[in-house]
Amino acid sequence: MDFKTLGLGADLLRALGDLGFETPMPIQAAALPKLLTGSRDFIGLARTGTGKTAAFGLPLLQRVDVALARPQGVILCPTRELCLQITDDLKRYGRYIPKIRVAAIYGGAGIAHQIRQLRDGAQIVVATPGRLIDLMRRRAADLSRVAFCVLDEADEMLNMGFQEDINRILDRMPAERQTWLFSATMPSGVAAIAGNYLDDPHKVSLGGHRHLAPNISHTCYRMHERHRYEGLKRIIDFTPGIFGLVFCRTRKETQVVAEALVQDGYQADALHGDLSQAQRDHVMGKFRRKSIRLLVATDVAARGLDVDGISHIIHYNLPDDPDTYTHRSGRTARAGRSGVSIALATPREVGRLRTMERANAMRFEFGKFPNGREICERQLDGFVGRIVETPVDRKAFADYLPAACEALAGFDREELILRFMGAGFSRFLEDYRQAGDINAAARPSNVRLAGKSRNVRTETTGVHRFFINVGRLDKINEGAIVRLVCDHSGIRSGQIGRIELKREFSFFEVARGTAAKVRRSLKDVQLDGRRVQVRDAGCKKSPDRRDRFAA
Repeated sequence: MDFKTLGLGADLLRALGDLGFETPMPIQAAALPKLLTGSRDFIGLARTGTGKTAAFGLPLLQRVDVALARPQGVILCPTRELCLQITDDLKRYGRYIPKIRVAAIYGGAGIAHQIRQLRDGAQIVVATPGRLIDLMRRRAADLSRVAFCVLDEADEMLNMGFQEDINRILDRMPAERQTWLFSATMPSGVAAIAGNYLDDPHKVSLGGHRHLAPNISHTCYRMHERHRYEGLKRIIDFTPGIFGLVFCRTRKETQVVAEALVQDGYQADALHGDLSQAQRDHVMGKFRRKSIRLLVATDVAARGLDVDGISHIIHYNLPDDPDTYTHRSGRTARAGRSGVSIALATPREVGRLRTMERANAMRFEFGKFPNGREICERQLDGFVGRIVETPVDRKAFADYLPAACEALAGFDREELILRFMGAGFSRFLEDYRQAGDINAAARPSNVRLAGKSRNVRTETTGVHRFFINVGRLDKINEGAIVRLVCDHSGIRSGQIGRIELKREFSFFEVARGTAAKVRRSLKDVQLDGRRVQVRDAGCKKSPDRRDRFAA
């Protein structure tokens, strides 16, 4: 089967040919025949990195009417990175379609420019829910004649607290529209959206949507917490040519790890929510050009990241659930390539790997951190190999060769080799001269492993209650508070308990074990552009109206 047999128009086939796309991926082969001409709603379940953007983007480009200068198709996605990625892909697919306009609508960028795109007649709108609702309030986004709505990464949108926003957006669209839902998983919240808003949908589920690509190897290295960063360095140094993603839990740790890597001489940078859009674009540009080889990122910041050739995923911290591991690891081994997923774990954390193995139908191999000699030998092999394979243009160096030969005439062959090794290799000898064994032994089998059959609630023995000085009067919802807490503290939405929205202030609960982290990370933060105050709900100070403006 190829794209020509699926019913795509000549303009789209020409663009796909330019991009080198000939054979559709399974989700594309399953979805395109139904979405290009059908009138039924659609559910597509497939893991990250399987080509879902083309599966819904190509039919959307073919079915909108370019003669009508108004929004006809809306794609909702969870993050601005994914929003920009989808927009870029659609523009590449639609490059030969005259008068097609695709607008990216997301927070953190100038809203005036986005309003102009809508007024200029964008037929396809790719949007994050929060910014789209903002434009709807301003009467800049008219959804009354939308014919197609796509919910991409639906499970992650719910994890980030967008449930109410999605409902509000879908309620503003015509009832006769088509809705296409794409997701890696089908939790109860996604199933509820499908039940409420999709009418008799086609459903395609490929290969067990929670399972990982078979061409990814999974290795765990055990170390004690004090050796975590050193373990990361050893993996990088033992892998010349690595081009990878390093996942951390929090923004702060992401920045700390990236800065430490740069200080130690690695080509690295950080990607997290504290960066401005211009900074994020700059970092991603460097990563795509491979001028940096290591991108240290949080889970939220990396959503939608689609870069070819990522060789390694390194879980600097283990994720809290199997789905997150699936999403992280799916950034490698794309388009049939192979990839490596490496987890760093303390002996107490190893039990959590068993949960991931069962949920994702995979198996971890337990590796040993290389010692100093092994790393130096690997680096030397790589260094010598690069010299041997370097092409030599004798004509270009002809004028400079005599002077170089004269300067080096006093050295014999062995001395020259030693000096070249010293010039390109001395850092590793110095770093690993006294390096010891950092491998941690497995916990005895009779010791109960942390996390094996416990959840957040039982581990933390209760909840802790916080006060925040915004409420319904500020036009916020529960999802906004969930995003604020998760984005700044790094805890997951499942660790947030009951949220009480009052008129001018609110309360929220978190698992007791995360309270200190939440307290530290929510000092001097902003929500929707205004500074907010968060404190323990047990404080004596009464939450009166003045607190709302104390910050």
